[in-house]
Parts: sequence; structure tokens; C-alpha cells
Amino acid sequence: DVAEYNAIKRAFGDHTENMSVTATKSMTGHLLGAAGALEAVITIQSIHNRLVPATINLDEQDPEIPLNVVKGEAQKLPDGDLAALNNSFGFGGHNVALAIRSI
Repeated sequence: DVAEYNAIKRAFGDHTENMSVTATKSMTGHLLGAAGALEAVITIQSIHNRLVPATINLDEQDPEIPLNVVKGEAQKLPDGDLAALNNSFGFGGHNVALAIRSI
């Protein structure tokens, strides 16, 4: 949503133009206690395979959110070092952000 976009823009500034964004929950649903663990595995595999999975069921992106939301099919990532930020927002305000980098 717009609030999340504003937080991303504030944290990363102009670097948001080079980011690929996906929502894995669109494929898995909310897995409650397992959601964070599965999203961490998906993020690690994305870096390892250099592919960002597409967000499914996204027909129209909000024009107020000018992010590169991956849709349709997975997006190949460039050669070189990679980093990913995985945000997990749970019920009751139980939230976590996990930063992962290739080595």
C-alpha cells in the first residue's frame, strides 16, 4: 500500500528505481507461524537462483506506487552481489525485517 511504499522510499531513496518487489504471500496465503520461515527460504532461493518470483493475481498496480513489482513471470537478477530485504507483517503487530546478502 502507499504507506509501505513511502517507508521504502524514505529508507532507500532513489535506489527504489533499481529494486524488484514481490509478494510471496500471493502464492502461499498467510501461513501464520510458518510464514516468516517460508518467506526467508524463498528469499534465500531467489538470491541463489538469481530469480525474483512474480506476484500472482496482480492485475493492476496502484499508480501511486511506482515500484518495479514483479508480475507475470519471474524476473532474472543481474550478475554480481545481491541483497534482499524480507518484511513479514504478522497479526497483532508481530513484525520482522530480515536482510539477506549473497556471499
